[in-house]
Parts: sequence; C-alpha cells; structure tokens
Amino acid sequence: MFYKIARGVIGILGLALGFELVKFLLSLSVFQSFVPSKLPYLTTTIIYGAGTLIVGIIFYIVSPVFIKWARDFEQWLEAKLQNMPIDEILIGAFGLIIGLIVANLLSTPLYPIFIVGKIVPILLNLFLGYLGIRISLKKKEELLNIFSFMKKLGSQKGNKNEYGGIPKILDTSVIIDGRIFDICKTGFIEGPLIIPSFVLEELRHIADSSDTLKRNRGRRGLDVLNRIQNELNIKVEIVDKHIDATEVDTKLLKLAQMLKGKIITNDYNLNKVAEFHRVPVLNINELSNAVKPIVLPGEEMVVQIIKDGKEAGQGVGYLDDGTMIVVDGGKKFIGSTIEVLVTSVLQTAAGRMIFAKPKQAEQEKAI
Repeated sequence: MFYKIARGVIGILGLALGFELVKFLLSLSVFQSFVPSKLPYLTTTIIYGAGTLIVGIIFYIVSPVFIKWARDFEQWLEAKLQNMPIDEILIGAFGLIIGLIVANLLSTPLYPIFIVGKIVPILLNLFLGYLGIRISLKKKEELLNIFSFMKKLGSQKGNKNEYGGIPKILDTSVIIDGRIFDICKTGFIEGPLIIPSFVLEELRHIADSSDTLKRNRGRRGLDVLNRIQNELNIKVEIVDKHIDATEVDTKLLKLAQMLKGKIITNDYNLNKVAEFHRVPVLNINELSNAVKPIVLPGEEMVVQIIKDGKEAGQGVGYLDDGTMIVVDGGKKFIGSTIEVLVTSVLQTAAGRMIFAKPKQAEQEKAI
C-alpha cells in the first residue's frame, strides 16, 4: 500500500514539475523566436498538457528507483543515528537550524533575480546546513559547556545537580579494595555513589574468571557493593549510559564529565590521566597516606623486625597501618621487637617509608 502511494505522490510531483518546465521553456527568448508570441488558447493548453503529462509519466515510471534510493538513504541514516549519542544528534540538529537560518537570510536579496534567485538559495541552504552540522559537532564540548552554564544560571539550586550533590563514581579497583565501605561508614563521603553499568560488567567478568585469585577479587568486589547498598545509609545508584569508548578508564572519565562528578579510585595511572582531563579524583591511597600519624626524625618507636632489607644489614618491620620501617643494622634483630630511633621519613607515591636505627646501638655508641 505504501509503495503504491509513494509512486502516486512521485507521479504528481512529476506533473507539477512538467508544468513548471513547460512554463519556463516558453518564457525563454530562444523558444520565443520560433514560436509566435500569441498562441491560440487550445494550442497552449495542448502544449502545457502534453509537457505536464510526459514528465509525470516519466516520473511515475522511474519512481521505483527513487523509492529504492529513499529506502537506502533511510537505512544508512538510521544506522548512523543509532551509533551516535543523543547529545551529538541534538547538537547537530542545532547546528543545522542555525545554518539554515543564515542561508535564508543571505538568500533574501537574491530572490528578485530570475535564475539566480531560484538556484543559489537552494545551494546556500545545502552548503550552510551541512557546514552548521560539521561545525557544531566539532565544537561539541564548547557548546555543552555553554548549555550547562546557562542551565546553572537559570537554576535556583546553585551548584546542586539532579543527584542533590556531587556524584562520586566508583571504579573497579576501589570496589575490589574494599576500604570504600569503611570510609562511607564514617560519613566522610557526601553525595550519591554512582556505580556505572560497565564497572559492574567488568566485576562480573572478573568474578567469572578461571583464575582463582581474580575470581576471589571479583566476588569480594560484588560483596562490598552489596554491603554498601544494604548496610549503609547512603544513596547508591547504578547508571547505564551509552558512552562511545572501549576502555573502562576512558568511559569513567567521560561519565564523570557528563555527570559533573568525581571519581573515587586507587589506580595511580587513572589518577594521572584524570588530572590531565581536569576530572576531580578522590584517591583512597592518598587519603590513607594523609591520615597516617606524622613521624619526625629523632622520635622513638617500638617495632618488630620480620625480615631483612635490600641493603646489607638492614631489617624491615611494619607499623599497624602498614607503613614500612627500614632499620639500619636491624638484620640481627629479625624476629625480635626492639626500640628504634627515626632517622628520616620518605614520602613516595606508593606510601610513606620510615628509616630508623636500633636505639640500643645508639646508646652503646653514645657510651
């Protein structure tokens, strides 16, 4: 049914085009030199009718080709639009509208000109419409920033978003780590926790791994999420947004930019990449180092030496918070608990390291 209607519409368009074509040809000076200026009414009617009918029939005959082109174009356009995020479609439509407005404003003075006024406006609309789409997509980030700024100006909630606060987006590493549960329990984390669907998918793959260690880590991450959702009085939301990226870290960065949120992680590389993209990050390791007690050179402490160090004669022990203490000359005290004097403290990206000497050795040296 649709096919027959489409052929009929194309035939009617052919009739209208044939009438306009005959009218245009008769108005040309080349035809007026061969045709008398005043034709009989019947002759004029026959010419118009024949020309209109011929073009209409031609259009009706070739209409299957036009319909096939239209269907191919529809399938191509649908495939393209399905792979495009909705924000790019809206921004492209915005650019198209602006381009068409500019094209029509420029075309207005050209309308009185006979030939130019009919052809140039069509070309301007095609060119500037396409140019508007291309420019708007290339400047997508700037346009989104402008729209978000205008939204903030019109909002009475200040900097609060749809989540009622700054969303905190959890990555896979911090979920498996598990310390996020204790941090949330203390109440230091404000705003909702966002669990991206692709992070859940990655956790599921890890939990289904054939490797025992990976499988245990994945299951631990899922247990931590269940505890956060069931035991804590904090809003947890699973977000399923289409993000045009392959790597999980890239998706996290784009989601954080989209939601105007912060990423909670303990991944050093993700932290650095997020800083480059100006995405706020809350690093669990940095928080852990920040809350460790400050140790100054000359202070005394008690430590158990459990193994030898890399250098000759060194012994290594650990504080309750996991801070490594390297004791110079402590190898002979392995397995013993001794008093040491702190000589220096080294702060690294991996954590804090304390260097010390046995207090007993210092006392003997003083004597």
